Amino acid sequence: MRYFAFPIVLVLTLISLAHAHAVIVRSSLDTHPPEPDQAAKVSLIFNSHIETRLSQVLLVTQGDRKRPLPFQAGKERGEVVVDLPPLPPGEYALQLKVFAADGHLTEEVRKFFIRGEK
Repeated sequence: MRYFAFPIVLVLTLISLAHAHAVIVRSSLDTHPPEPDQAAKVSLIFNSHIETRLSQVLLVTQGDRKRPLPFQAGKERGEVVVDLPPLPPGEYALQLKVFAADGHLTEEVRKFFIRGEK
């Protein structure tokens, strides 16, 4: 009977670890990419509540230059709204270091493009 319980405990432990980190489940970058040379608000929806006071969002530009961006909690549970400055067409990334409400740190880089005129 002891050997039967071990796989169950292992599976439950792995499931709890998988849910311990904040993961982006939706992003406005996918549905509404920023327009060139216009400020924008980017909505990132995580699978858990985010401690915004302990988190950080950096804009990464060409040459691996990084600068912090202002952000705040959104209206939805787990939503973070990032303020993007006006940016010319090009390739960019958001480097995220977010703390889930349970204290686990998640680091992620989310690439995005700003397209030029059509």
